[in-house]
Amino acid sequence: MSALEVPGALNFRDVGGLPAGQGSTRHGVLYRSGNLAHLTDAGRAELRARGIRRIVDLRDDDEIRWEPSQLTGSDVETVRVPMFAGSAASFFDDDLSLDDLYRALIDGSAARLVEVARAVAETQPVLVHCTVGKDRTGVSVALLLAAAGVREDAIIADYARTEGELPAERNRRVLAFLRRTYPRARHLEDLATRSPAAAMVRVFDDLRVRYGGPVDYLRAHGLTDDDVTALRRALVG
Repeated sequence: MSALEVPGALNFRDVGGLPAGQGSTRHGVLYRSGNLAHLTDAGRAELRARGIRRIVDLRDDDEIRWEPSQLTGSDVETVRVPMFAGSAASFFDDDLSLDDLYRALIDGSAARLVEVARAVAETQPVLVHCTVGKDRTGVSVALLLAAAGVREDAIIADYARTEGELPAERNRRVLAFLRRTYPRARHLEDLATRSPAAAMVRVFDDLRVRYGGPVDYLRAHGLTDDDVTALRRALVG
């Protein structure tokens, strides 16, 4: 699994090299990142060089309006799968913890999580992103990797890696703004900057208790055997 320099893209990396059965996830097939609102010419050239054919954008309308992608007009297909009906600002208004946020994702966006898995299975190379590439992207990628047969500890490590990929200066700037805007919120730092492995462990444990496991959860909400086969064929070699 490699971090990649794509000028203007936050937390961009290749989700290749993760153990899956007797094989591993292929390099150059599935990428994940934060938004593409600050891509430079060099960043656009890097994405073109990687042959990315589809982008799965998990952001809501307000996020896209405030920070539009800088790939407008490119020949890359964008599939929009907004993960929440309301604004992402509601995370902070409601002072959600990471556990609250992920439970809301699991309970409220099941059909869309299946849609992300199908979008990745259908067309590659593919990039999945939200605003930071941490929470919505983290849960989506974790579940589709589980469906592809990737080892759970490797999935959790990939999720947890994001925290170390976020620049310290970016974190200071974002937290200063959020603390001014939401002075009573207690979970700002977790929501904006952290991806502890324990948070994804709790997601998987919860899915085991309620559904039998992450793949059973996706199947319960429409993922088919053909979808699972297509994911594994696309991602694992």
